Amino acid sequence: MTTAAVKPDSTRPDTGKLLQEAGLTAFLVLMLALPMGGFETVGKTVGLSLNIRPLYIIVPVIVAFIGRFVLLLIWGRARPQPRGAQGPPMMDQVARGISSSAVYVVPVVFLFAALLPFLPFSNRYLIDTATSVLIYVMLGWGLNIVVGLAGLLDLGYVAFYAVGAYSYALLATEFGWSFWACLPLAGVFAAVAGIMLGFPVLRLRGDYLAIVTLGFGEIIRLILLNWYDVTNGPDGISRIPRPSFFGLEFTRRPKEGVEAFHQYFDIPYSGEHRVIFLYFLILALALLTNVFTQRIRRLPIGRAWEALREDEIACRSLGINPTNTKLTAFGLGAMFGGFAGAFFATRQGFISPESFTFIESAIILAIVVLGGMGSQIGVVLAAVVLIVLPELGRALEQFRMLVFGGAMVAIMVWRPRGLLAYREPTILLHGRRRGGTP
Repeated sequence: MTTAAVKPDSTRPDTGKLLQEAGLTAFLVLMLALPMGGFETVGKTVGLSLNIRPLYIIVPVIVAFIGRFVLLLIWGRARPQPRGAQGPPMMDQVARGISSSAVYVVPVVFLFAALLPFLPFSNRYLIDTATSVLIYVMLGWGLNIVVGLAGLLDLGYVAFYAVGAYSYALLATEFGWSFWACLPLAGVFAAVAGIMLGFPVLRLRGDYLAIVTLGFGEIIRLILLNWYDVTNGPDGISRIPRPSFFGLEFTRRPKEGVEAFHQYFDIPYSGEHRVIFLYFLILALALLTNVFTQRIRRLPIGRAWEALREDEIACRSLGINPTNTKLTAFGLGAMFGGFAGAFFATRQGFISPESFTFIESAIILAIVVLGGMGSQIGVVLAAVVLIVLPELGRALEQFRMLVFGGAMVAIMVWRPRGLLAYREPTILLHGRRRGGTP
């Protein structure tokens, strides 16, 4: 009598392979931990001495080994999805739910943002951080026009940011113009710079377009650095005027004949008045950017951007002019970068070429890609993650950027298409069918 051979359970993980993978991961962490945290220099009366820190080596290796083993064990026990099963992953369902419930989410977020300076736990540091987040939200929405809607990879967006900042700084310091008069001009100058960039790159796509835009951003920075007679070179521009509230300045002792904000409203002077005013100013500019972008997406030019992003050849066959479409995307996206640059200059009171390096373009592009290209809510969420996370990591001191980098890697592994990658077409030909499918 023969007995059937018992097939081994293919779903049971191989412990030996798991230990091998975990050991390899621990070895790599050991090689990284040795130079990064395993040694420290201690000053002595004569020279320096090198000390070994065992805990900074042992703890990361153990955590990496156990963490890798547990992750592989969980993944090994995960059952594959049955054939024929449908339905998006959990994060796609979350993205779909957020997109569909935007009508209810956006008012709540706006109400929270409007009441933030007046909440019991609010302080100057929190308002300053929220202001920085809103600057990057506005920049992300501006770049989203170029990258998310038109599908043009732009690595030199910081150039338009710099043009707007220097335009306002020069007009305000040299000619004495107010912020409200310089703000639209900063957007116009940045838009002109975007159109000037658009002309040479009309025939380029993909990586070639990214290289040219990267070079354009560096050209602008070098011009600001070397044109000393106009931009003051590496010394930058200081004493940039602050914006006023309908002519009321936020100062303790205003000039003769000028009434200050606290004097007009008969309240005690506080330095937080100007901080709160700047917060509401950038909030209004960001909302204006969002409303404009949402409206223009439904216009023919917005649909032309999406057609250009999907297929340029099909776009030409439909009679759409790719040249004009690209120029409008570059120009409008740059305009909002110029607005944000003008606000940055008046908020800081000092600007220099070091404020507009490539890392700024990388952060703005990371916000767009991480949030999900074309997603307005995703840009907000990604800006909060990328700007607030390093601030929360200040308590970690030298490990702050290491934790930040690890979080970014984790997001890219779990959500490579962005946090809210789900996006529906702007306009549907036959409306939405039941079940959520167009």
